Amino acid sequence: MIENKLLQQRKRRRVDSAIDEFADQKQIKTKGLSEILTSFMLLDDQERNDLDELEKASHEQKLESEENHSKKRRAMVDYYSKLQDFHKDSEQVEGTRKRKAKANALAFASAAGALSEAPAEGDDRAAPATGPQRRLWVKNRSKDWWDQCNSPDFPDEEFKKAFRMGKETFELICNELSSAVAKENTMLRDAVPVRQRVAVCIWRLATGEPLRLVSKKFGLGISTCHKLVLEVCAAIRSVLMPKYLRWPVEEAVRGMKQEFESISGIPNVVGSMYTTHIPIIAPKISVAAYFNRRHTERNQKTSYSITVQGVVDPRGVFTDVCIGYPGSMADDQVLEKSTLFQRANAGFYQGMWIVGGSGYPLMDWVLVPYSQQNLTWTQHAFNEKIGEMTKIAKDSFARLKGRWGCLQKRTEVKLQDLPVVLGACCVLHNICEMKNEKLDPSLEFELVDDEMVPEVGLRSANAMKARDTIAHNLLHHNHAGTSFLS
Repeated sequence: MIENKLLQQRKRRRVDSAIDEFADQKQIKTKGLSEILTSFMLLDDQERNDLDELEKASHEQKLESEENHSKKRRAMVDYYSKLQDFHKDSEQVEGTRKRKAKANALAFASAAGALSEAPAEGDDRAAPATGPQRRLWVKNRSKDWWDQCNSPDFPDEEFKKAFRMGKETFELICNELSSAVAKENTMLRDAVPVRQRVAVCIWRLATGEPLRLVSKKFGLGISTCHKLVLEVCAAIRSVLMPKYLRWPVEEAVRGMKQEFESISGIPNVVGSMYTTHIPIIAPKISVAAYFNRRHTERNQKTSYSITVQGVVDPRGVFTDVCIGYPGSMADDQVLEKSTLFQRANAGFYQGMWIVGGSGYPLMDWVLVPYSQQNLTWTQHAFNEKIGEMTKIAKDSFARLKGRWGCLQKRTEVKLQDLPVVLGACCVLHNICEMKNEKLDPSLEFELVDDEMVPEVGLRSANAMKARDTIAHNLLHHNHAGTSFLS
């Protein structure tokens, strides 16, 4: 009995101890949880306060921004209204000035007319007006250099050095252009004579010198020189190009075939084709189109250019030109855009060959060299003859650039005016070639253009067979050279 009671007491004490321990642990957990909840509440309060402060700051900033915008708008409105008032005042002043200038000019003209009609009596020093009066603001410039060149006693060799042609050829051009470029004298100023107009243009094209130097040489204003160059170039293109740069008539074509065949042994060749690049200043639009990657890589300097494609006869006279396509285009792409290509598609050159370099594709009317590796003797001999004919076009372009220095460097002429200027250079080149104007050896120009083999170089199976036949005939009829054997 006693033992049972002791056991029950011990058991009760253990249960009480466990209950007390559990209660203590529960109290600790409850206290920890309360602390965590309190921390969360404090964080929420702090975040709420931060958001309130941020919103308040944002609102203040918005108000400040609106106020600044309002101030700026009021300032702009005030400035615009003042500007309008200023322009109105300026227009009134300008109108008054123009009216006064017009009245003065009329009065001056009337006075000049009266003086010319009524000579003074009893005064030996008085003399009637002998010609139109100049305006007072016209600046006097020295024309000594041009007056010396224009003198009949000026040596022809010196004239040729300055203008790349003799006096006789220069006179021919002046006579041809006289009706197109001549201007009449007015009461306020004398017109620039035809010879001086043509000389300004030709000297500018020949030397490529800047307009300020042209102005000093000819005693004219810079803007006047610029205007004269464009006017004379436009007249050359409209008046002289149809006469001196055109596809030959049928009789002349037969003569060209005979000349080319005597050079190479290849029949039915009517022209030699080449494409060159003219450097330009980076244009404001479509810059990438005019970027010349090959010239840039070779010269280690960013280059932009436009293309000039030309076909020449055996003398190096241009019979067809295509001017102005961007310098990023390959030779075959320029050809496809040209009028030459359109006429060929219409069958104009049927039964004829135009010879080109490896940058052009082989077509029914375009004859090009073999471009693959490991050529046979027949193919190598054929390429030599093609090279002799393409050299005629390349040499002609070299003389073109040597004669007209404006083509050798980046020009001041605007991009939209360049085709007219380049066309005028080609026409003047033809006139010089026809008149046997020899190029001074000091002006010889080394022509460097990169030919790129087109992606599709063979565009006609019939042309491939015809080329093989021509190459075979050259070798077996003793027309082919033998330099490939050495």
